Amino acid sequence: MGLSPEPVSTQVIPRDRHAMYFATLAVVASSVERLATEIRHLQRTEVLEAEEYFSPGQKGSSAMPHKRNPVLSENLTGLARLVRGMALPAMENVGLWHERDISHSSVERMIGPDATVTLDFALARLTGVIDRLLVYPARMEANLHRFRGLVHSQTVMLALTQKGVSREAAYAMVQRAAMKTWEEGRDFRTELGADPEVTAALTGAELDALFDLARHTRHVETIFARVFGA
Repeated sequence: MGLSPEPVSTQVIPRDRHAMYFATLAVVASSVERLATEIRHLQRTEVLEAEEYFSPGQKGSSAMPHKRNPVLSENLTGLARLVRGMALPAMENVGLWHERDISHSSVERMIGPDATVTLDFALARLTGVIDRLLVYPARMEANLHRFRGLVHSQTVMLALTQKGVSREAAYAMVQRAAMKTWEEGRDFRTELGADPEVTAALTGAELDALFDLARHTRHVETIFARVFGA
């Protein structure tokens, strides 16, 4: 396992080593919660870009039959809090009287098995959630288009700066068109194309290219290869 003996110890092993171990478990648990929280958000009725697998006949909300609640992800969020809560007692165990008392042992008998078993269960549950996760690309695209192109505002602003427009001026130009989309429901691309200051810097073809969603996904395979070694 690559373990090495404690180089400096008394009657007991210094508990800073144990504290680091439990702190690491807490960080892993927090990562579990981060993923679980994202799934919970994606499953919200008004978002619905992904959701946990829902078996035939399964019940969701006890009050609203149409809802399909992310119960497993909610459970994972709670379990992560438990594991994080066990990191603090491990840190309080570091301080020992004359480097030899056993006040830590009663704590470790509880947090040792509980933290490791809880995190193991959470990781197994998260694996199952991701393996069976339902993803809805069409809904993702529909959400992107809900605000008539506003998701491209930063891309347009940066393109203007690359044409020599100051960042402050580019921000004002893009915001001017964006507010018409927010407040009046106008099409963002159309408003930009009707602004003489914008078209003085960017051609129609260049604007169209900036509104291509493929610009934002062009490095996906590279990122997957970096993470998964594919």
